[in-house]
Amino acid sequence: MTILGKLAAYAEERVETAKQKISEEEIKSRALALPKGNFEFESALRKPGIAFICECKKASPSRGLIAPEFPYLQIAREYESAGADAVSVLTEPRWFFGKDEYLEKIAAEIRLPCLRKDFTVSDYQIFEARLLGAKAVLLICALLSETQLREYLAVCERLGISALVETHDEMEVRSAIRAGARIIGVNHRNLNDFSVDMRNSRKLRDLVPDGILFAAESGIQTAEDVAELRAVGVDAVLIGESLMRAADKKAKIRELKGKTEGETEPGAESGAESGAESEVKENDQDQIMRNYPAL
Repeated sequence: MTILGKLAAYAEERVETAKQKISEEEIKSRALALPKGNFEFESALRKPGIAFICECKKASPSRGLIAPEFPYLQIAREYESAGADAVSVLTEPRWFFGKDEYLEKIAAEIRLPCLRKDFTVSDYQIFEARLLGAKAVLLICALLSETQLREYLAVCERLGISALVETHDEMEVRSAIRAGARIIGVNHRNLNDFSVDMRNSRKLRDLVPDGILFAAESGIQTAEDVAELRAVGVDAVLIGESLMRAADKKAKIRELKGKTEGETEPGAESGAESGAESEVKENDQDQIMRNYPAL
């Protein structure tokens, strides 16, 4: 089974477990009882210049543990004060060490729209995301048929939340367009073997018509990377590992934006001190990773 296949299979297990606690009918009823959203995530990306989606991620299958110390609320606040346009929050627990709690607390703490970054295999997860405070969900073309994709986009439309429809090749981009995606992400990482090809956005950009937002994902490390993507008409970049590994995340965002040291974002505020959300620091990474599941 491929890496993506294992992630999807575990997502299906998680959905079935969740249904034992809250039925499908109940979670749908709760989500639909909330006021309809205003597609805040999509609005945040429709701005002059290139939008930044900054990610809160503790680990990944390709890199293992990234952040032994993970003060996720502080990280989200730093992103906001540094001028991020949206925040992506991993909720996949086994390989990314994510938690629904991270998303729920971050969404309640900051003003930026949050993307639930997970492996969506059921519309249950979309209703769940809405209840957690997400303004967008990730829909991966490699996991979903075109019919499923269309159905899940309709659920998002009904709830008033956005969908970042992730693609990796021409066939998936064309499928996303036919299904009615308004935000198409091109992942530079192949989720079957986790190799990275930074040329992927350049190769696929012209397939996406005007009016549909185009986001580049994975492997973005430098201001030069961002500049090259801006030059080919990318509307947004989703950046995870390079930010999570940066000791000074505000400085890293300034660097990626090509800003000089003295420049600040409008409305930027000083970062808050880390509080109760900070997890216990573990100096011995090997100990943390000893039980990390193999893929």
